[in-house]
Amino acid sequence: MSDDGFFREVEEELRSERLKNFWERFGVLIVAGAVLIVAVAAGYRGWEWYSARQASASGDRFLEALNLANDGQSDAAMERLRSLEADGFGQYPVLARMRAATVQLEQGETDAAVTAFDAIAADRSVPVALRDMARLRAAYVMVDHGSYTDVASRAEQLTAPDNPLRHSAREAMGLAAWNEDRFADAKRLFDEILNDELAPQGVAGRAQMMVELIVASGAVAEG
Repeated sequence: MSDDGFFREVEEELRSERLKNFWERFGVLIVAGAVLIVAVAAGYRGWEWYSARQASASGDRFLEALNLANDGQSDAAMERLRSLEADGFGQYPVLARMRAATVQLEQGETDAAVTAFDAIAADRSVPVALRDMARLRAAYVMVDHGSYTDVASRAEQLTAPDNPLRHSAREAMGLAAWNEDRFADAKRLFDEILNDELAPQGVAGRAQMMVELIVASGAVAEG
């Protein structure tokens, strides 16, 4: 046998021995890791399937409640919404709480509706966007059922330049100021809407109308 052949066989034996030792030391860990990877992948797929199924079921229940509310069947709608609040999936419990508060408002239960919206706004487990929406809804209700202070305590924090609800929040505060004859404050708030090029057309149109009304009344000079 040539030296090359001899050394090649020795190298192969050493490799085989090293592989055997390695497997004896780490084989169990390798198998366990492989099993774990498969289990995690299977669990993730299972969770995806479960989530999709639960979300679909909750969505159907929410739509049923909305249809009942729109048809004037408030009691039946509230029953469905309360059930969804208790065991719905994903964000549907929060949406159910929002819609239930609206149903209460439609039934003339103003205080209960505002309390419900305030509770959502104060719930840190609720996404910020939905909390802000609840805060704004309560503010609009208080325009006709509360004071400027009541409205501002809910809406003012939404008027920051980077808040997507700032236009509506300023409108609510402007209307509340108008109701209390705080015409200078009202005009300032409506002007802020008009000076914001990103203001929605509907909100800007109402703001323009209010500014013209304030100026025409002589309460505040134009400019």
